[in-house]
Amino acid sequence: MPAKGKHRRPKSSALSRGLVVAGTGGAALVLPVIGTTAASAQTAPQSTPAAKTSATVPVLAKKAGTTTYSVLAGDSLAKIADQLNVSGGWKKLYKDNRKVVGDDPRLIHPGLKLTIGKKAKAAPASDRADRADRSKRTKTLTPAKSAPAAKPKKKTYSNDLDGWINESLDVMAKHGIPGSYDGIHRNIMRESSGNPLAINNWDSNALAGTPSKGLLQVIDPTFFAYHVPGTSMDSYDPVANITAACNYAADKYGSIDNVNGAY
Repeated sequence: MPAKGKHRRPKSSALSRGLVVAGTGGAALVLPVIGTTAASAQTAPQSTPAAKTSATVPVLAKKAGTTTYSVLAGDSLAKIADQLNVSGGWKKLYKDNRKVVGDDPRLIHPGLKLTIGKKAKAAPASDRADRADRSKRTKTLTPAKSAPAAKPKKKTYSNDLDGWINESLDVMAKHGIPGSYDGIHRNIMRESSGNPLAINNWDSNALAGTPSKGLLQVIDPTFFAYHVPGTSMDSYDPVANITAACNYAADKYGSIDNVNGAY
C-alpha cells in the first residue's frame, strides 16, 4: 500500500495559464486565454468631450487680462456676469462700466461695449446721447430723492393783548409754569385794564420806591426774581411782565388762575 501523503498540484507557469491546447492527434491549436486584466487593457479609451463653447458670447478682444464684450438683444448685466463668470457678479460689472452704462444699470442696448476685468473708459458721445434719450422714454424705479424737510415757520403773534397772552402761555408751557388764558386775562383787566405801560405811583410800593408796573403790576424786585429766561429784561415788556407775574403766582398761589385780587 503506497504511503499516504499530501500531494501538491504542480504550479502552472504564467505561460501555461495563458494558453489552452485544443485539437486531436499531434496537431494543436494554441489559443490565448483573455483574463479580466487583459480585457480591461483592451478597452478603448474614452474620448474627452470637447470643451463647451458659447457661440452667443460676442467677445470682441482680449488684452492684458481684460475682455471686451458687445451687448446683445435681451442681455442684462446679471446675464452677462453669469455667462462670463464675472467675479463680484453684475454689481462688479456695473461698477467697472458705470461710465459706459450710465446711472441706470438696466439701460444697456445691443452693441454697447463692456470691459470685463477692468474699469471702462467713458462711453462715446453717441452712446451717451442714445442712453440719455432712452432714459427720457423709460420709467425708472429708482425712488426720487426727497426734498429736505422745510424748516417749520416761526410762530407769530399779534401785537395786542390777545397776542401777548398767547405768546406768554407758550413760554410758560416750555418752563412748566401753570396758567390759563382766562386766568391771565381776568387779572390783567383788574390790574391794568390791558395797558402795558400802566404804573402805580400812589400805593405803599410806590412810596417805598418800587412802583408796580405793566400789565400785571409787578414791582421790579419781584420781576427780576421771577424773570423767565428767553423773555425781555424790561419789566414793561408785555410778554416778560406776564410770564414773570405768572411764575410768581405759581410759586405763591399754585397758579395765576387762583389769584382773584391783589397779590
